[in-house]
Amino acid sequence: MRKRAEWMTRADDEILEYLETHGAGTPKSIADEIERNNDYIGTRCRMLASYGLVDRPSRGFYVLTESGNAYLDGELDASGLEDDR
Repeated sequence: MRKRAEWMTRADDEILEYLETHGAGTPKSIADEIERNNDYIGTRCRMLASYGLVDRPSRGFYVLTESGNAYLDGELDASGLEDDR
């Protein structure tokens, strides 16, 4: 079972699941797939990156990190992550 942090939303799980399935994505490609607002997904991706669940190798392009994989597998309690902003 996943251990979500207080700051996380259901959309965060959807974003992480998308990245796990597709390998990488932009906020637009993710938003189109999960039927959410592009700007909202961009905001959530930046938040996930600040907590280390996704990485942004280039502007507007996101990939899942090892921590993101561990969270999806239920092996990481996201409430223990720190915001690096």
